Amino acid sequence: MHLLCNRLASLALMAAALLPWASQAQDLDKLPSYVPVLPAVKARALAVDPTKGFLVKEVKPNVCVVTDGIYQSAFVTTGKGVILFDAPESLAQHIVKAVTEVTREPIVQLVYSHAHLDHIAGAGLLVKQLPKLAIVAEADTAAFLREKKDPRRPIPTSTFKNQRTLKLGTMTVELKKGQWHSPEGDLFVYLPQRKFLMAIDTLAAGHVPFMDFDLSTNMHAYLKVFDQLLSYDFDVLVPGHLTYLADRQDVQMSKDYALDVYKTVKHIHDGTDQMKVMSAAAQKYSWDNKFAIFRTLLDGVIQQCATEIQGRWIGKLAGVDVFGESHCRAALIYARWDD
Repeated sequence: MHLLCNRLASLALMAAALLPWASQAQDLDKLPSYVPVLPAVKARALAVDPTKGFLVKEVKPNVCVVTDGIYQSAFVTTGKGVILFDAPESLAQHIVKAVTEVTREPIVQLVYSHAHLDHIAGAGLLVKQLPKLAIVAEADTAAFLREKKDPRRPIPTSTFKNQRTLKLGTMTVELKKGQWHSPEGDLFVYLPQRKFLMAIDTLAAGHVPFMDFDLSTNMHAYLKVFDQLLSYDFDVLVPGHLTYLADRQDVQMSKDYALDVYKTVKHIHDGTDQMKVMSAAAQKYSWDNKFAIFRTLLDGVIQQCATEIQGRWIGKLAGVDVFGESHCRAALIYARWDD
């Protein structure tokens, strides 16, 4: 009996230990299934050592990219100091170390690509490490940051309106304001000597754009950004996320995808008998519940668009089934209310 009790107690302990795992398995079962990242895309990924936490890679002479596998930053050595472009919060603790792996030159300037937290909120830590660091930003980004008073995003020490050329040592950097993503504006960062371009949150190489076309607040401007990118003479593009660097083919593919989403949702929307759909919905919700009726119409257009887009793109770009529906929604808002 004593042995039986011990066995029962052991089984009870094992069951208790397995309960969290069983619960976790059940939770995982509730998650949606997505198509794995395409093998050809995975093969392009820069290999980040998880024990180290970051990778620094020279992609052009004196031009390096830093990534933790989620965010991307870049810097150039000039002979008179390092110019750093963005300080993502997740990378901040590694940036100084990453630079010292490549050069003994100090970081003397930091350029903000735009105002979003995820790409520059590591600047607060950098300023503590480098009190004399100069921070450069476009005027509208600087004005927004002055209003926010966020210690993670220190106020720029130098601003410019629309366009500026930075010259330091051997390097020339052309900064030009764009308007594809954040309300305050975004920067094209271009090194003509190196055919190197940085344009954060424009696309994700090998993937569809992030949710809602990279959180774009202006679809009209976003649909133009690809031609603006292609107008530069570049062969390396840093888009800001994941461990993939982009090239001209990636820009063209992203353009084709975005335009396909827009044309598809517009075709479906304009070809839908909207009164027929709403009248059918009113039989369930009554005409008093106009929001429910209107949502039925919009959801139908979005779902049909997402299905068509997935059918055409699932084997070409990663993440179509993850964010395609949000792209159709963003395009529908533009097609119905702005276009």
